[in-house]
Amino acid sequence: MASVRLMKILMLGSGMVAPPCLECLSRNPRNRITLACRALAKAEELAAKFPDIPVIRSAINSGIDVVTTSYVSDAMRELDEEAKRAGIVVLNEVVVDPSVDHLYVIKKIEEVHAKGGKVLEFYSYCGGLPAPDCADNTLGFKFSWSLRGALLSQRNSARFLKKGSIEEISPQNLMASAVPYYIVDGYDFVVYPNRNSVPFREFYDVLETHTVIRGSLRYKGNSAFDKQEWLKDGMTWAEIQQKAIGASGTDEDTLESKVKEVARFPSASEGERIIAGLKWMGILFSEKGTIVEGNVLDTLCVQLEKLMSFGPGERDLVML
Repeated sequence: MASVRLMKILMLGSGMVAPPCLECLSRNPRNRITLACRALAKAEELAAKFPDIPVIRSAINSGIDVVTTSYVSDAMRELDEEAKRAGIVVLNEVVVDPSVDHLYVIKKIEEVHAKGGKVLEFYSYCGGLPAPDCADNTLGFKFSWSLRGALLSQRNSARFLKKGSIEEISPQNLMASAVPYYIVDGYDFVVYPNRNSVPFREFYDVLETHTVIRGSLRYKGNSAFDKQEWLKDGMTWAEIQQKAIGASGTDEDTLESKVKEVARFPSASEGERIIAGLKWMGILFSEKGTIVEGNVLDTLCVQLEKLMSFGPGERDLVML
């Protein structure tokens, strides 16, 4: 009998996406998996220290194929010819969006072109969300991947083509640009632009189109985060909130009033809904926060992970 060839796989990082990936890879007894990480609490930090470009360069030098979930950056594209000469495959964007959406888009565009048609407007919206019966918190969202990455994705700038003109949205205005979007009864979605949609006019070969917008879907109801010297162990969430927004006190009424002043909600009902979400997260109360290296974002992530992770038997949903 011919010997069975073993597949050696190096997996970098051990964030929330890693466990299901590792479980899937381990189903094949021929796979020999090496997981590179530090202490669990630092795993995501470690993954960030291994950016894709050095990994791809190393793979080119070693003749090893690479699979990532990352967007294809300009720096990655510059390595295309080197990868081809090395005879390796560098497969990026292997997730739902971007990845599966590309397949459906190309299929539909080719069908339209084959019939002599033209694509004058292009919209592609996708959201990975908890199933409606599992969206049981105020924000209608749960985390199955990096909390930090999910929150920071809502602080990206956006760029898209609309009626022949390029429009841009700054990071601080991204979520304010979200608008209601109807797909089917029973789902209350909003949509906001996702990163830079402009190059997809050429990528998808729809040069005839005057509008190209790729966006993210969230249930209706869905911050800059920097290191703060004042963020110390032992602080309560009320104290953290007071410092973060510059409130005069830590009692609930004072904090609530200051949040409304700072946020400038578009309507009273919207303000009440968001205040209810902050109360549900415990951010206005006297519970002590778990401080992470003086960083408001990472401290918030610890709190949200306790409240917004999927439970046993709960299902997620992809709307594309």
